[in-house]
Amino acid sequence: MGRGWPEVGEGWFMVPMRAQKRKEAFHEPRLHRDNCLLQVQHRIVLASSWFRCAIVRSWKLPMKRQIFPILGYQALTFVFATDQPPKTNEPLKQEVYVWQRTWNEPVRESIARHASQFTRLVALGAEITCKPTRRQVVRVAIDYTMLCASKRPIGLALRIGTYPGPFESEDEAAMVVVEQALSLIAEARANQLQPSELQIDFDCAESKLDGYRVWIEAIRRKVAPTPVTITALPTWLNRTSFKRLITAADGYVLQVHSFERPKDAETPFALCDPAVAQRAVERAGQLGVPFRVALPTYGYVTAFDRDGRFVGLSAEGPSKSWPEGVRLREVRADPVALARLVQSWTTDHPASLAGIIWYRLPISEDFLNWRWPTLSAVMAGRGPRESLRVETHRPQTALIEVSLVNDGDADCSSFPVIAARWENARLVAGDGLRGFELLETGPTAAQFRRKSDHDRLSPGERWKIGWLRLDKDAEAQVEIK
Repeated sequence: MGRGWPEVGEGWFMVPMRAQKRKEAFHEPRLHRDNCLLQVQHRIVLASSWFRCAIVRSWKLPMKRQIFPILGYQALTFVFATDQPPKTNEPLKQEVYVWQRTWNEPVRESIARHASQFTRLVALGAEITCKPTRRQVVRVAIDYTMLCASKRPIGLALRIGTYPGPFESEDEAAMVVVEQALSLIAEARANQLQPSELQIDFDCAESKLDGYRVWIEAIRRKVAPTPVTITALPTWLNRTSFKRLITAADGYVLQVHSFERPKDAETPFALCDPAVAQRAVERAGQLGVPFRVALPTYGYVTAFDRDGRFVGLSAEGPSKSWPEGVRLREVRADPVALARLVQSWTTDHPASLAGIIWYRLPISEDFLNWRWPTLSAVMAGRGPRESLRVETHRPQTALIEVSLVNDGDADCSSFPVIAARWENARLVAGDGLRGFELLETGPTAAQFRRKSDHDRLSPGERWKIGWLRLDKDAEAQVEIK
């Protein structure tokens, strides 16, 4: 997942100022079926107009002659209506990617706690970098015992970076890919895990989908009977070669999230446009091949120079060091918009849409990824809500510690003023923490105000935002203003 951008645990990178967006050498024509459909629809519109005129004129004719234009118009209406893909309101399966390259304790803990909420887990097993002169393979040390204990079907993912070709079934590049596919399946079976699928995530150029099919056919022959599925982009749907590609596979995942390089720091951008995702799913439904749709939970930190030009981004992981003068901006998956999208599919979706797969499983160390309460709400088609409350603690006489608690299921990024009042005492010291500053507003009153909204208070988290020391013990009222 990610289509060439940094992923979990990867560092930041710089983009040349004059780098041009790569364009394909040529574009294949749209699906012949679409061309024919457009022609048929055009003829239907023309014909239906003729029939309407014929119906109007036919009222002056005898009854026997009136019926033929009416029947013809009804027949055309039936043809046009039945072109739409079949719809259903059957429940959608909910799956999740385990895409972490390092299986540390937070990953294991998240699987132990939340695997039961999904119908399947798909774990990243290996990544291949294919260059014209060399092949590099990075394997992930998967904890198969933990996956087996989840009692859920487990898929394995093989990620392949960009590769321009050539594509042959038995050349060096193909052999590396096939060998890694076989090795992943064998490793899983040796650890008492029978994979439910092998998912290939290849950064394939649109003009190379027929070459990609050669690889899929070779992989599928070698790993049978394990099903082989692929990830696909919405832009592939109108390619004739895509229909041949998904026919060669056992299914596909439509990835409707991506990061488009912004023009400047002020340009609005999103990881997933719900309207675009909706159209892509409807278009995929017309193909009649079972598929799942991948939705995002992650975020990026983007960087811009003093002139507002995009220079790079970083994904989940330790904070990066950026050059001086760089302006940072976060872009995150929008849980409210995606909850509405999930809700719309709950009531009506193409019959060939089998489920949703989330990228990726939340862990406690995440900063840019959703936390579990947020994902749980969105999976149910419910927009997450913020719910802040203030707490006070008295560790010593006349000392008051003030904390904020997020009882909701959405991150809090903007914070209200916290007001404190007391009687019969004088403030002798105090301070704000976690980006809050302390302001005295009177002899017996003070406020905590947020200076920066960079950090987010995640669901279930508690922040100590400041403290007050009075000259003597006194009751204090602290509240959200």
